Amino acid sequence: MHLKKSTLKPNETIQINGSKSISNRLLILDKLFGNLLIENLSDSEDTFVMQKALESNAETIDIYHAGTAMRFLTSYFAIQEGKTVILTGSERMKQRPIQPLVDALRDLGAEIDYLENQGFPPLKIVGRKLEKSAVTIPANISSQFISSLMLIGGKLENGLEINLAGEITSRPYLEMTLKIMRNAGISNSWEGNLIKIFPNIRTEKNSHLMKFVVESDWSSASYFYALSAIGREAVTLKTFRQYSLQGDSILKEIYWKCFGVDTISEAIENKISLLPDHFFHFPEKISLNMNDCPDLAQTVCVTATALRIPFEITGLQTLKLKETDRLLALKNELFKIGCICEITENSISSTKFFKPNDHISIKTYDDHRMAMSFAPFCLIEELIIENEGVVKKSYPEFWRDLQKILD
Repeated sequence: MHLKKSTLKPNETIQINGSKSISNRLLILDKLFGNLLIENLSDSEDTFVMQKALESNAETIDIYHAGTAMRFLTSYFAIQEGKTVILTGSERMKQRPIQPLVDALRDLGAEIDYLENQGFPPLKIVGRKLEKSAVTIPANISSQFISSLMLIGGKLENGLEINLAGEITSRPYLEMTLKIMRNAGISNSWEGNLIKIFPNIRTEKNSHLMKFVVESDWSSASYFYALSAIGREAVTLKTFRQYSLQGDSILKEIYWKCFGVDTISEAIENKISLLPDHFFHFPEKISLNMNDCPDLAQTVCVTATALRIPFEITGLQTLKLKETDRLLALKNELFKIGCICEITENSISSTKFFKPNDHISIKTYDDHRMAMSFAPFCLIEELIIENEGVVKKSYPEFWRDLQKILD
């Protein structure tokens, strides 16, 4: 994708698709309990893969690059009594660890075997009734492992108690899962490090059809926040609620505090307007702990580099286990746009800015967020985004929407 050096059109409106995080959770719950009517479902590849897998009767289920599907489906298939499934994915998926989730499910009585490398997909899952109702799992792992267990908890005869051992990572994603489940009629509680999911026995009285309109995706909104921050023009986004289930809605606070982009919510029309303050005094340095919202880190780093604001971002330990090692990928590609960085196991910080060379070409590493987070830099310099098709994983219409607001 060749992006010429552009300017941002003022006051354009973009309709972003439904959140894939919410969509994928609802699809699992609907398959387990069967009483949800879901509207504005995400059109992402990840959600399509999840739908296809849930509807399949095949013995082998290939989820390609979809990490959420791998984690949620591992628990889902573990409780499908009498059904045997091989759950596999792309070569990168086979390098992404899943042992903490498998260990927890085995502790509950699940029958799961590794077919290639210990601790990694592909998995052979023999569905069975899980008799136990309590499990302990590390709290500092991917929230999707824990959400995967929560989603099946209401289907277990005695519910499920999940003890989170240690410091909790990505708390907002866990809170989102619990809220979605409560909205779907599945009672739960969270006190301290103990999450309780209560058994949910569907009767004629409580199995009435419930309608869900999936709100748009806040992580997808981040790229337009970056455009507004760099281009200093207003952008309107639909369909967003003032009070969101999604932890990534912290974006509003981050972009106001760091880049002077205010968010005005219009509740009646379910839209938000991004309004840059033209008199904003940029901070001398951005220091953020993004433990609760690591998926926003790439966009924040690119925005800060475009505006030449030094940054230090911590709490990023999970980024090394994503579609690629995002910390290393960020370091490599930020250099191309004029930022020298240092990285550790859980942080990235700028050390020097310089004028980038001509002919910038951004490698995407099969990672949708690398493509979309670097795209707003076209407001500063012409650039090429390699393998631009990776955006289909979460936001297939991204390039169309981007071109709509660029001059």
